[in-house]
Amino acid sequence: MSATAFNTRRVGRTDLELTELGLGGATLAGIFQDVPDQQARDTVTAALNAGIRYFDTAPQYGYGRSEHLMGDGLRYHTHGVALSTKVGRLLRPIQSEAERDYPHAWARPFPFEQVYDYTYAGVMRSYEASLQRLGLSKVDILFVHDIGVVTHGAEQNAIYWKQLAEEGGYKALTELKASGKVKAIGLGVNEWEVLMDAFKLGEWDVFLLAGRYTLLEQTSLAPFLTTCLERGASVVCGGPFNGGALMGTGKWNYAAAPAHIIQRVAELEALCKEFGTPIGAAALQFPLAHKAICNILPGPKSPAELAGIIDWWNTKVPDALWDALADRKLAAPGTSLPNGRVA
Repeated sequence: MSATAFNTRRVGRTDLELTELGLGGATLAGIFQDVPDQQARDTVTAALNAGIRYFDTAPQYGYGRSEHLMGDGLRYHTHGVALSTKVGRLLRPIQSEAERDYPHAWARPFPFEQVYDYTYAGVMRSYEASLQRLGLSKVDILFVHDIGVVTHGAEQNAIYWKQLAEEGGYKALTELKASGKVKAIGLGVNEWEVLMDAFKLGEWDVFLLAGRYTLLEQTSLAPFLTTCLERGASVVCGGPFNGGALMGTGKWNYAAAPAHIIQRVAELEALCKEFGTPIGAAALQFPLAHKAICNILPGPKSPAELAGIIDWWNTKVPDALWDALADRKLAAPGTSLPNGRVA
């Protein structure tokens, strides 16, 4: 796979820059289906060889497995590479899968269970533990992972939010940034609403928002993305295929897609077919038209899947497709399109 000359975009008001295409580490840890260890390492290497210089992982992904494998792939190739991981979950060793009292989607996780902790001590412990699993001396971005009502429910989330806001979690992040141990801080979530609460708490550099600003849906356009522009914060677009919905899997938000999502996907597929464009190419290129977006973060599970993504990345999408997207009201009003038009 030959290298692509990826453009870079700056993260918020920091000096950190990310290639516009990144590699997400959840799939590499074997979500829903197993990924052999060497295949995961080879995917990281293929991304490096292709010119990708931003990688994301988290303790939750395979309960340490993603960090371990991504560290293997990056350990001797860190020059010019930006890496993010997440805080909010600590890992506690278990003797058997029977000890877990909650369902999970990992095919072959490491023998640990997750313990939520958004306090000062929890953030600091998580940061140090991630460096150990990665086998690296630094990460560039720390995201607060999966805080919000969708993950925890209203009552439990109020407890965790207090840990972040009043029990030192946010303070720990700002200290790590001020000391130079990380270059940027933010939240990594699937719901944009909690990010509006985060703006009330303090200043953030970047958010990893999965699935809420894509070719399929633009629910975060306002007030979230508009506030990001006002506050000088950037957004990494995670889940650009909406968890597989845009790839025809029938999945959306980690579950079966509802009827209105299936219908919208069918309309988008028909539009792309009309203009001879792979829907994957349109999905990857669409979010970058918004000035707040700094990176698109898909999660291929093999070098072959990565090669397909890069082919889509390099596909020329006709301007007329974006015009038709707006004319047929398949994008939310006010959406910036790659051809310069606003829907």
